[in-house]
Amino acid sequence: MTNTTTKPVGAKPTHRLYRVIGDGKASSWTPIGAAWPNKDGAGFNINCDAVPLQGRIVMRAITEKDETVGGQQ
Repeated sequence: MTNTTTKPVGAKPTHRLYRVIGDGKASSWTPIGAAWPNKDGAGFNINCDAVPLQGRIVMRAITEKDETVGGQQ
């Protein structure tokens, strides 16, 4: 079977995508997908888990802190 997804098989994403509502400390960050660098390092493959996409989308590098607190900024 051929892998038709944009993410590399077995690789963990390097960035997480969030939909952000509001500004500053009152903002709400909802994880909506992930991103992996292209093999040539010139861009990213993006996998979105939310439809429809609208509003402000933020892509952040994944850190250990993200994994322990659910990625909220």
